[in-house]
Amino acid sequence: MFDRVAELTVRRPGIVLVVASVLVAAMSFVGVGAFGKLVGGGFDDPDSQSTRASRVIDEKFGGEANLVLLVSSRAQRVTDPEVEQDGAQLVAELRKETELSNVVSYFDTHSDSLLARDGLSAMVLAHVKGDESTREEHAQDIIDAYAGQYEGLTVRAGGGTAVGAELSEQVLQDLLLAEVIAVPVTLLLLLIVFGGVVAALLPLAIGTVAVAGTFAELALLGSVTDVSVFSINLTTALGLGLGIDYALLMISRFREQLALGTSVADAVRTTVHTAGRTVVFSAGTVAVALTALLVFPQYFLRSFAYAGVGVVVIAAVGTLFVMPALLMLLGHRINSGRLPWPKADRHRRRAPFWGRLAGTVMRRPVLISVPVLAVLLLAAAPLLGVTFGTPDERVLPEDAASRQVSTALQADFEGDDEAAVQVVVDGAVGDEALDAYAEKLSLLNGVVRVEAATGTYEQGSSGAPGPTSEALNRPDAQRVTVIGTAPPKSDSAQSLVRVVRDVDAPAGSKEVLVGGGDAELLDTKESIASRLPIAAGLVAVTTFILLFLFTGSIVQPIRALALNMTSLAAAIGAMTWMFQDGHLSSVLGFTAQPMDTSMTVLLFCIAFGLSMDYEVFVTSRIKELHDAGESTEAAVVHGLGHTGRIVSAAACLLAVGFFAFATAKVSFMQMFGLGSGLAILIDAIAVRGVLLPAAMRLLGRTAWYAPGPLRKFHRRFGISESAPQAAAPTLESEFATRIT
Repeated sequence: MFDRVAELTVRRPGIVLVVASVLVAAMSFVGVGAFGKLVGGGFDDPDSQSTRASRVIDEKFGGEANLVLLVSSRAQRVTDPEVEQDGAQLVAELRKETELSNVVSYFDTHSDSLLARDGLSAMVLAHVKGDESTREEHAQDIIDAYAGQYEGLTVRAGGGTAVGAELSEQVLQDLLLAEVIAVPVTLLLLLIVFGGVVAALLPLAIGTVAVAGTFAELALLGSVTDVSVFSINLTTALGLGLGIDYALLMISRFREQLALGTSVADAVRTTVHTAGRTVVFSAGTVAVALTALLVFPQYFLRSFAYAGVGVVVIAAVGTLFVMPALLMLLGHRINSGRLPWPKADRHRRRAPFWGRLAGTVMRRPVLISVPVLAVLLLAAAPLLGVTFGTPDERVLPEDAASRQVSTALQADFEGDDEAAVQVVVDGAVGDEALDAYAEKLSLLNGVVRVEAATGTYEQGSSGAPGPTSEALNRPDAQRVTVIGTAPPKSDSAQSLVRVVRDVDAPAGSKEVLVGGGDAELLDTKESIASRLPIAAGLVAVTTFILLFLFTGSIVQPIRALALNMTSLAAAIGAMTWMFQDGHLSSVLGFTAQPMDTSMTVLLFCIAFGLSMDYEVFVTSRIKELHDAGESTEAAVVHGLGHTGRIVSAAACLLAVGFFAFATAKVSFMQMFGLGSGLAILIDAIAVRGVLLPAAMRLLGRTAWYAPGPLRKFHRRFGISESAPQAAAPTLESEFATRIT
């Protein structure tokens, strides 16, 4: 395959670029539609008990309350007749909206639970219709129509759909700001790294191909399944980052060959056979890590697999075809637009920095590696106290309208109706049995009241007709609402869900489903935890196989997995220290809360895939030199001399794109960006520069061990970056010398 690709790009570079340009134009045309097809949400398991309860409530009871309008008056209490009249008019208008159902308010029920303790504000609850792809859009239309000043009232919107709508809008703004910051900085760094204008522009070509192709893929997938809007962030950051990674490797090898006096055509052929081969199989390691996200039922996580695998595959294909064609047409003009850096030949006698560092480490592996390992383990220590949650209003900045409403509901009202535990009893249950069941629930610790078709129950009271009893009873099902005192998403709120689920079902019922926001959090955590072993096993096994194919050793994959897990633990531990424990919250402007379950899994998969990408870059060159007859120590020193600066420069450039998300106002986007960037830098510097050579020195000849049958298998099916014989003595190219 690599022979055919090399010959095609050498003989027909113009045709390759014309075809690529047409494909990019077509993909861009299709990809524009992705923005209208991507949706928010997707954090819940569609088969969980809470999701099933939500579906039944939507189908039979008009839906749960997911929109809260907090109504107040500047001059009067809401209990005053004039304010009540305006409030009743607002409710009447809301009930005319076709997107709403189950509109309930203080102004027509006079329920104390819907009135603030100080009487200055009251709640209007409603259910916004539609699936997750349309619900936020409908909610935004309602908010635009009614929020702000309405007659003599002040109306603010909150609740799940309001938070979701505001979150989606904020994420898009954060993405735009991050790109505005990251792109110019990346361009400047590209000029510094490549030392020339022409060479610096080449990674942008690969990044453009990858991003355009992935947007087209997401647009097509969005037509047949739910795809999260957050996948845009990964597409842009990873597309540009991988374009830089792969272009660095290809251009480095091409320049190295030109420096040896090789013709342009032969230099392209060698580049495709060596760096091109490494790019393809490096992309395989990243894609495999991201494929593990498909085992999770939440489409939020699955969407990142769609986007991640797509951008990796398209970036690799673009690099394999477009980059050699560009190099063939440019030839020696690859160095055009050279910036006035010091000439490489002034430093020709100096060994590469990364080679010298590897040599120093291998002379004293324990003395140098133990302090580095200790620092990484110290950074990982906060993981011992990590807790997990799902996104809520706290991920938004404090001045966000929906967050302010949620804060007011918790502070000013007796129990949060919108955050209640929702119980659906399937079957025709008699009033007596339902009455006994509701009374049991009302006696649970932390319960303010229980609303059922037979009445409203509070501790120490008998059932009384409830204000919403007409929406709680159907011939084949009953709905019971449990309002508690615990703050939403807290441990005590989740404990209440567990206790409610443990209460014996009423006589005559077929099934009892317990839902609500806290039940969704509980089910999401259990759903992800139950599938983590499968995902981790998939990543570990496939990574082991790929690295064995590269190295022919069963020790190297184990060594790589151990080092990568150490660096990942350090990065995620640092994020736990920041975003859960609250350190640097005043600087970054976020609210400390449990680690976002889905984003932590995503961070792990992205960072693991990229670290394995660099593992392949470095190890393939070490293996090549070792196969050429060098000792393990010499192969490591010379291999890092070839690739260490490429990897470190690529990591810095990729980290810039992720670090730009530190400017986001959504806290889990900050966590993902900072965590990904930190993990990349730790891997490229601490692991590749120190821990890898130390481990190789301590392992010695054992580093290349494999049982006899596996050695035979590798000789037949193994993968290697086989460079021309003339290239072996060259410890650094003119390009590598320039990178400091």
